[in-house]
Amino acid sequence: MGFFQKDLRVLDPVVAGGRHVKRYEVVTPGLTIPEEVRAAALEFLPKLYPDWADPTPAATVMVLHRGAAGAYVNAYNWVWDNVLHCRTAASGDQPFLGSTGDDLTDFTVITKDLIGCVWELPPLEHERSAWVRHMLGDAPSIDAYLADTFREGPVGA
Repeated sequence: MGFFQKDLRVLDPVVAGGRHVKRYEVVTPGLTIPEEVRAAALEFLPKLYPDWADPTPAATVMVLHRGAAGAYVNAYNWVWDNVLHCRTAASGDQPFLGSTGDDLTDFTVITKDLIGCVWELPPLEHERSAWVRHMLGDAPSIDAYLADTFREGPVGA
């Protein structure tokens, strides 16, 4: 398997299912993320949230990745004040991940303990530092955290 860089985009944050969501997209060169896939991923996203009550400000980092075999949604949810909870989903024909068919809008929760690939993980280092800067100090600011994003452009190297 050869390595190549992919493109990373930053979309405006939204509120979905009661959580503030920072949004990143990773796209294999030559592919796109159609709006209906983006909308389906955002609608599916609350199924990837923690299933317990937590007093931490409700914030999630979403990485939507379009690869050759399908699409992936990674939800990195802030919990317990300073811990990332991860849950992921896939669409497309990816039986290993529990997803079958050609419909990129039909997401399935991945039950394997996977946290992300080499193209999806680069924003996480930034997100950890941004959380410390804006949420763990004397004056936490969810707005400052949401505005502080990883850079767009080639990703993965």
